Amino acid sequence: MSLKSSNKTDVNTTELVISIDAEKFEAAVEQEYQRQKKNIQINGFRKGKVTRKMAEKTFGEGAFYEGAINALLGPELEMAVTETGLNLVDTPSVEVTSISKEDGVEIKAVCVTKPEIEISDYRGIKAAKVVKEITEEDIEKQIDIIRKKNARIVSVEDRAAQMDDEVTIDFEGFFGDEAFEGGKGEDHQLRLGSGQFIPGFEDQIVGHNIGDNFDVNVTFPENYQMEDYAGKAATFKVALKAISYEELPEINDDLIKDATEFDTVAEYKDDIKAKLEESAVKQADAVFENAIMEALINKVDAPIPNCMFEQRITALMRDFQQQLQSQGMDIKMYYQFTGMNEDTMRDTYRDRAVGEVKLRLALEKIAEIEKLEVTEEEINNGLSEIAAANNIDVEMVKRFIPIEDYKNDMLVQKAVELVKDNAVVDNSAEEKAE
Repeated sequence: MSLKSSNKTDVNTTELVISIDAEKFEAAVEQEYQRQKKNIQINGFRKGKVTRKMAEKTFGEGAFYEGAINALLGPELEMAVTETGLNLVDTPSVEVTSISKEDGVEIKAVCVTKPEIEISDYRGIKAAKVVKEITEEDIEKQIDIIRKKNARIVSVEDRAAQMDDEVTIDFEGFFGDEAFEGGKGEDHQLRLGSGQFIPGFEDQIVGHNIGDNFDVNVTFPENYQMEDYAGKAATFKVALKAISYEELPEINDDLIKDATEFDTVAEYKDDIKAKLEESAVKQADAVFENAIMEALINKVDAPIPNCMFEQRITALMRDFQQQLQSQGMDIKMYYQFTGMNEDTMRDTYRDRAVGEVKLRLALEKIAEIEKLEVTEEEINNGLSEIAAANNIDVEMVKRFIPIEDYKNDMLVQKAVELVKDNAVVDNSAEEKAE
């Protein structure tokens, strides 16, 4: 391989011109002929016995050029990239500019390179960190969960339906005098006020008694998922068959003993408060860190190749599809349910991808500036933790995780901790917003 030239043609773009001498090219052509030989068939020759000269005479001098160049291209391009020290972020665009037996091959490769990021003022970033004060109301909401778990269902016989009641109904929907598909149900249980049905439907059940047959008049929302129904007025014939409600138990020591690991209401409340306070601190820390990282993202204004954003979107899409598969759904089914397609789905991830790419570049640059390092011991400890968490051997982890990538991830995490440790809590902006 001979690297003839390396020219930066644009921001994050470098053009390489690579020449492959005639001798190396001839060897590659011969190797390609030998690879294809067993499948070549020409009248007058047995299959696999056609000479190279005859094959080139029949199919053209360049019959084996494409295969030869493809075999050479990967190693030759890799050597050229290594020689120039380029850090590529995408597969190069390659063009064969000249080819002959006498002079060999000349190739032009357009390489998209990792952008050079400048980052400053990453120490001392200011962000709000407000820990929510836990109130008695917050504690009561948690206690209500215990009450609802231990509630009993009471049937109603002597009054009309009220909001929050559970009712059993038969119903059938009509557009004018014609029943419509999907508008019929029998023995359907509905909690009034849940918003399960079309707006206005549940309100019109309130005030009716068991045994009543009545009409409910509603209009489908303009943005209703079934376009044929959107914006149309409908009448539902409804029969109210049963009414019940949840009777919540009184909170006392006996209930707490039966439903929790505590003996008294006071002990249970103290535990709830402690856990809510711990959660509030974690939430404040998370909001604080997110604000710091957002500030870092905003400091990145260098041009970034679009391919880096597209690659990140593809990775996010792949992760999402794996989540769907774990839930027994595939992406095509998801598109049907949501009315989306691949293009609109990719658009939903674009802002997130842009932020993640910028943040990664900023953190990598900080790790470089600060000369952060990861020791072999830290790498081995981290891999051991992964192995233990997945109940597999460390050597197996090493086979599946590229060590250099893992090391870079650890460096990025160290950069995150450095920025966080040097950030400044400033709640003045939060107070102004409030």
